[in-house]
Amino acid sequence: MYDAFVVALSVFIGVAFHEMFGMAMFSRPIVVAPLTGLLMGDLQTGLAVGAALEAIFMGVVNIGISSSAEPALAAGLATAFSIQIGGNMSAIIPLAFPLAVLGLQLLNMIFSFVCGPWALKFFKYARNADEKKMIALHYGMWVVHFGLYALIPFFAVLFGSNAVKAALNSIPTVIMNGLTAAGNLLPAVGMAMLLRMLWRKDLAVWYFLGIIMMAYLKLPLIAIAVIGAIVAIVIAQRDLQLKKIKETTTTVTGLDTNTAANSDEQEEEDFFK
Repeated sequence: MYDAFVVALSVFIGVAFHEMFGMAMFSRPIVVAPLTGLLMGDLQTGLAVGAALEAIFMGVVNIGISSSAEPALAAGLATAFSIQIGGNMSAIIPLAFPLAVLGLQLLNMIFSFVCGPWALKFFKYARNADEKKMIALHYGMWVVHFGLYALIPFFAVLFGSNAVKAALNSIPTVIMNGLTAAGNLLPAVGMAMLLRMLWRKDLAVWYFLGIIMMAYLKLPLIAIAVIGAIVAIVIAQRDLQLKKIKETTTTVTGLDTNTAANSDEQEEEDFFK
């Protein structure tokens, strides 16, 4: 019961606070999974699952109607099941993306069929300028929407952990090895999705530099991230200096043009005098 409540709370915090604070990324696996692991007493597994899933969902950003997956549900369930089956997250990770896709559909269904009918109430309160009732209804729907959604991981963990463990134990070794290999490949898919959005020819050199530092220089990811941050700061400072030089040059050029025009006018006046 405690584990089910903890997972539901973590998923609620992720999705509800993400929306409440303006797409604040609370629903990302790197937030939900460690929080779930901390509350379940296994922060290390939570961090490992969060890092693995964040690599998968790094390129998944739901904007408007362009939505594909809801990672908070997948992160909470993957962390809980990994902890309950003894830290074997390699078998759980391949199931994360289907869970995230299903989670988004369920979240939208709750919004459409439970919260949607209350929209007319908002119009009524707005016409009557009843601000207090609008605020109360807004926060009430916020609790109902994400509270009902949090019940999904609650019952999944409450009734499903033993079933998941039994199912995993019954899977043949060959299939389990295949699931493990698929789980190891999914982060590469996540990075590919991210690169597809960010790829630019003028930035490609930094991508290949990172590969060289990791593959040949054997630098850890933290060191590469720090080097990347330093490069970004240096480029930003250079761009700022170039902008200031451009503004200064434009100002000086403008002054020179005005001076030359005034000089021509003065020569004309002197000639006609």
